[in-house]
Amino acid sequence: MKFVFDLDGTICFKGKPLSNGIVQCLKDLNKENVMFASARPIRDMLPVLPKDFHSYTLIGGNGSLIYKNGKLLYARTFTKDQLQTVLQLIEEQEATFLIDGDWNYAYTGPIDHPIVNNIDQGKLAQQVSVEQLSSVVKVLIVTMNDYVTFVDQLQQLDITVHEHCNERLIDLSPNHIHKWNALQTLGITENSYIAFGNDANDISMFQHAAYAVMIDYHDRLAPFANEQIAYQTNGEQAIVDKIRALAQTGMLKTN
Repeated sequence: MKFVFDLDGTICFKGKPLSNGIVQCLKDLNKENVMFASARPIRDMLPVLPKDFHSYTLIGGNGSLIYKNGKLLYARTFTKDQLQTVLQLIEEQEATFLIDGDWNYAYTGPIDHPIVNNIDQGKLAQQVSVEQLSSVVKVLIVTMNDYVTFVDQLQQLDITVHEHCNERLIDLSPNHIHKWNALQTLGITENSYIAFGNDANDISMFQHAAYAVMIDYHDRLAPFANEQIAYQTNGEQAIVDKIRALAQTGMLKTN
């Protein structure tokens, strides 16, 4: 049984690398059975993973990027017209953003915003203007005049919109881009993996998993979870124990 792990808020916390306990637990699993699927672009996934995990299968940008054995295998980008429309709405909303190409990025948000701590921690990329990005795989809206109105406007477009309500961030990807789409691109079939996640962008991954474990609580993700682990109460040891237990039993989804 394969395991697919979201990163932030699931197995790494507060932007810090995976703990020694989590790393050792994952090393005990077969490398070919472990994948990581994050909203982060690949560039920002690498610094929170140990170097010997960099050759694992990595799904970035909520499914717009796939990286394996140290190489970018897949990148789904916005069309020129889609990007132009999004940038027009950004201008109207006086919004700031983090826009990711397949490696470099453009950022216009506040320099003291918490998201800054997670951008290019490994100094692997370059900060450039939007015009200098040859392609765009993800747009994160950081600040805007009217959150509710902006979400409504964006949802009218032919793109994928993920809300991070607690942080009041809006995540945009090309249409039909989500974690399950990326798993299918890799040949992963329904009910053939166990998923760990914590946010609404994990819904598609949970819907098709054999078993799904939600870390802490998210009201939109909860209906698709088989089990919840309260990280704030039980800490990382509970996550490690659950991974080990599921690995031993090969637990399948129950109806």
